[in-house]
Amino acid sequence: MSPYRRAISLTAADAGCDRAGAAIVRGVNFSLAPGEGMQLFGPNGSGKSSLLSMFAGLIRPVEGVLEWRLDGAVSNAAPAGGVFFLGHDASVKPALTAEENLRFWAQVNGGGDVGAALKAVDGASFRHLRAGRLSAGQRRRVDLARALLVDREAWLLDEPTAAIDRDGVAVIRKLIDDHLSRGGIAIVATHDDLGDGFKRLELAR
Repeated sequence: MSPYRRAISLTAADAGCDRAGAAIVRGVNFSLAPGEGMQLFGPNGSGKSSLLSMFAGLIRPVEGVLEWRLDGAVSNAAPAGGVFFLGHDASVKPALTAEENLRFWAQVNGGGDVGAALKAVDGASFRHLRAGRLSAGQRRRVDLARALLVDREAWLLDEPTAAIDRDGVAVIRKLIDDHLSRGGIAIVATHDDLGDGFKRLELAR
């Protein structure tokens, strides 16, 4: 796959966020350059999902600094058209097939190879099944396949391997590795260890 056309990076300096007025995460420091990934660790309730939402611009930092750089342009907000955010809950439409779901997202985002995206998540065998009949792991694969249709330089992934078997975890790890090899960055919250190639950020409850 060809490299991303734009270089992206993200730096956090003593950043923190709240949820419903309560302090969730404080003192977050890291720097990600093109081609680097980071894994978020911590028990349930430690703020992993809130932190990803802050990086995506859905929650405002209450302290510290976030600095995104996209092709030299600097912003404290997630760059438009530069970030793919995968939340904890699948966003597939149950009445549509796996393929129809991806065709919808491709249309919304101006294109993309649906067949290639399904193949990349090993989803060809269930492409014609309605999403409501898919297993939780299969729905998760369809959800992640959306990242291959939007071509965003930053991936923010909340439990992408939830309910997925060992083979599926290997498929998702390869997708992330391929994304990083193109010069993208990734921040992933998961209980599955992604290996030594990832920076680590540990959160305490």
